Amino acid sequence: MINIAIIGAGKIAAVHADAVRRCERTNLTWITNRTIEKARVIAGPGVKVSADAYEAINAPDVDAVIITTITETHVEYILAAAKAGKAVLCEKPVDLDLDRARNCLTQVDAVGGNVQIGFNRRYDPTILEIHERISTGEIGDLEQLTLISRDQLPPPLEYVPLSGGIFKDMMIHELDLARFFLGPIESIHAVGQNVVDPRVKELGDFDGAVAVLKARSGAIGTIINDRRCVYGWDQRIEAFGSLGSLSMGNQHTTSVISSTATSTAAAGQVMSNNTQRYGAAFKAQVEGFARNLEEGNPLSPSLRDGVEALALAEAATIQAHSC
Repeated sequence: MINIAIIGAGKIAAVHADAVRRCERTNLTWITNRTIEKARVIAGPGVKVSADAYEAINAPDVDAVIITTITETHVEYILAAAKAGKAVLCEKPVDLDLDRARNCLTQVDAVGGNVQIGFNRRYDPTILEIHERISTGEIGDLEQLTLISRDQLPPPLEYVPLSGGIFKDMMIHELDLARFFLGPIESIHAVGQNVVDPRVKELGDFDGAVAVLKARSGAIGTIINDRRCVYGWDQRIEAFGSLGSLSMGNQHTTSVISSTATSTAAAGQVMSNNTQRYGAAFKAQVEGFARNLEEGNPLSPSLRDGVEALALAEAATIQAHSC
């Protein structure tokens, strides 16, 4: 049994807490938050709470920590946990500053730390199935990959300056998936657009973006992001190979299809948010984290994966702002 402390008590912390409770390999022992009342809301019976993250990180009844705090604190808590001999599952991104993230990786490696980054989509059952079927050669050599992710609603304006921008905050998930499917990436070309809210442009960010990546294998990846989608949380994939293709469509709130005199094959509402669409992935991510710790396997996606995805996001940000 892996005893886990969760650092932070926001919305994602609550999702992780639920996943930890539902996993047979894990036991939730601590939740910390600077505002301790928020920690108490998530904690429940038998879970210790503290306003001091270091109290939990250094506690003897903690084997691993899940870091869900604001991005600027990630490196601090990763290093503290690694030096305390605790395994880490940290929400993305590692940091907003690439040099700081790379230095974190160097320090973690130096102490033999064990860190996983929360790219939970690698654990989504449908995405995993596509990856596995590509690996078996079902569609031959992978030549083109298209990843589409559109949020239903844009984030609050006050969040935009803190987010690191659309590439580090949003597209970084798809950048990691591109590496997951395509392997090493040799080049990236990116553009951004402002069509949803002019105030986002005034804050120095984009509300839509497209990136094209060239893999070492010769395959090409295309990523499409948008901060607004009127029909729901748009999550689609197409993998095209020399022998065929595999694709993932949107998931709906119901599997019932309606055909009437006025419409044919009308589907239900597309799922509307991250935790609804990827609920199973959050649970599988915690299960994979615990299983790999128990079996002594490498954690995946690793801290190095997180740094590599951040490097792509940094390159995309610079290029988009230079256009």
